[in-house]
Amino acid sequence: MTTNRLPGSARRAATAAAIAALAAAPALADDARPTLDERFTDTTGDLLADVPEDESEWLDPSTIVFTYTPVEDPALYQEVWDDFIRHMEEVTGRDVTYFTVDSYAAMVEAMRAGRLHVGGFATGSVPLAVNCAGFHPYVTMSRDGAISGYEMEIITYPGSGIDSMDDLPGRQLAFVTESSNSGFRAPSALLASEFGLDVETDVETTFSGAHDNSILGVANQDYEAAAIANSVKGRMLDREVISEDQIEVIYQSATFPTTSYGHAHNLHPDLQEAVREAFMTFEWAGDLAEEFADEDGFIEISYADDWQIIRDIAAQTGDSFSCS
Repeated sequence: MTTNRLPGSARRAATAAAIAALAAAPALADDARPTLDERFTDTTGDLLADVPEDESEWLDPSTIVFTYTPVEDPALYQEVWDDFIRHMEEVTGRDVTYFTVDSYAAMVEAMRAGRLHVGGFATGSVPLAVNCAGFHPYVTMSRDGAISGYEMEIITYPGSGIDSMDDLPGRQLAFVTESSNSGFRAPSALLASEFGLDVETDVETTFSGAHDNSILGVANQDYEAAAIANSVKGRMLDREVISEDQIEVIYQSATFPTTSYGHAHNLHPDLQEAVREAFMTFEWAGDLAEEFADEDGFIEISYADDWQIIRDIAAQTGDSFSCS
């Protein structure tokens, strides 16, 4: 497996330093940071929409609608989350139904319109959901008692002629969507800061729409290279959708937080607490534990603190998470 030109800890340290430099860049002044949509207020300073004071604005559904970020086959993940859904039904005393979505934008719009109550949003889409849909993220998956994470990788296939990052200029590079952290924002920022590469001019940019599309595209030699989340790649390897000999990694970033789970800001406060309890009391077993084999449960997070680097990278690449 070919890697970036810096080995092991030196490479990770260089990537971490680049991310830190992005976070400290002057371009990230307060007035450049993403803000809540005008329909929301934040009186506590936690960057999240306040729960409405008017009880008539609270959502108190008899059936809770839940979904998981559309990074891979939606039908597969409906089955994976079935045990958790049954657990949420027991804890909340409500029916829970799985809502299949095919894009991050569809998730945000569904929660904004009141059609989605609880969900897991992919890392890069969390700030957009917070700002535009009033999403309250409060848990993520844990690993060894700490927040689990993933790395952004740039992959290619054996024989592509791309043996290192030095070979990337002028070649095709597939991204996921412009809202994806590891599938666009992070590689855009890090390629610029570490290698002086502009994704608009120095590579042939294309978008696949999903991490698994990018990974399969490289494995099948439809794309020359792709920027992906290695957590998705790992699960596809475990399911033998692809094999190790189809992929080569030429770059790996420092670790980013993974999918965040939470609820709509205007869900009835009692139901909010019950949903939170469902996450924190779920016994890590069954299909969910098998699919996410590297994780061991759910752990509480702080959006203001744990997603700061994601907001910083997005701001550095010019994304203000506008709700227009």
